[in-house]
Amino acid sequence: MPFPFHIDILDLALKGVLIGIFASAPMGPVGVLCVQRTLNKGRWYGFVTGVGACVSDIIYALIAGLGMSFIMDLITQPHTRFVLQLFGSVMLMLFGLYCFKSNPTKKMHVSGNKKGTLIHNGVTAFLVTFSNPLILFLFVACFAQFAFVMPGHPLETGMGFLGIVLGALLWWFGLTWLIDKIRGRFTNDGILLINKIIGGVVVFFSILMLIGTLFNIYTFQY
Repeated sequence: MPFPFHIDILDLALKGVLIGIFASAPMGPVGVLCVQRTLNKGRWYGFVTGVGACVSDIIYALIAGLGMSFIMDLITQPHTRFVLQLFGSVMLMLFGLYCFKSNPTKKMHVSGNKKGTLIHNGVTAFLVTFSNPLILFLFVACFAQFAFVMPGHPLETGMGFLGIVLGALLWWFGLTWLIDKIRGRFTNDGILLINKIIGGVVVFFSILMLIGTLFNIYTFQY
């Protein structure tokens, strides 16, 4: 029986999952808020916080994708594509270094013990995330490196953006599950450790991508 999906759809969906994880994993203000709410209110309040952040991220991802679709004629040129992938690798590396060195607990949004509704927790997380449009640069860097934008291919593109949502939700689900399991031993040092691990992983993969781009041994095809 033939496989029901074209390989490009699966390829773009998997790239979307990776991008969704990359965008969600750093312990910024909403990440710290998610951890606090998981500890103070319960796992599902923390997860809903992540869902609110996910809604904001997909809006910015769509904006970034729409903007890049207007310059796709340039991106399809080999030289320009090489430059953009180089730019994407360097931007991801800088992002990883910033994540590794940052201390998100300094400017964290403090979460009290008053639970409120799940909707309220999701909306406030959305507003916290949406107030930081710098996430656009991360999506542009990821889209450039992963050759993610595909104008004229609505099905593949739609699956790719669904992959971003899935990747983000997987991250928030896994994070809240982990925090809930070790809640008695989790401190601010744990937040810093997660941030350093994430930053180190992003730097490592960005270096691999940079080397592959420079030597033409690691490329993503449209």
